[in-house]
Amino acid sequence: MTDSELQQLVMTISQRDFHRPFRHRAYFNARLRTTGGRYQLASHDIDINPKMLTDFGEATLIGVIKHELCHYHLHLSHRGYQHRDPAFKQLLAQVGGSRYAPAPKHPRVQPYRYLYKCQDCGQTYPRKRRMNTDRYRCGRCRGPLKFVEKVC
Repeated sequence: MTDSELQQLVMTISQRDFHRPFRHRAYFNARLRTTGGRYQLASHDIDINPKMLTDFGEATLIGVIKHELCHYHLHLSHRGYQHRDPAFKQLLAQVGGSRYAPAPKHPRVQPYRYLYKCQDCGQTYPRKRRMNTDRYRCGRCRGPLKFVEKVC
């Protein structure tokens, strides 16, 4: 789905479910990582995380769009547009939008990059960051640590 197709989808959902036009911009923003979408107060634009479509499907995408459109229409009508406001909760339930977006999957995050080992007892220490082996000792036996491998 392209940005122009997303724009058309948002305009259609806004007219069909909210009975109001969407007159601003909607686009995919790949920099969103922990959220499904974002309504920008200053410009009234809507950013959508593309992983909502690719990882979870069109039904989840439509739920996120409805959520952001609730913020949009309530803000423009000078009503409570924040998550805690009763007007927001009521409108979201009325149109069937999703309250929470599913957590995006992060497959490229590795648990550790460096592996250290105690020379005396053999205790291993997987680490995300490098460490100075002259400065640190084993927590179990106080033996010296040795760098074993770098996992990329």
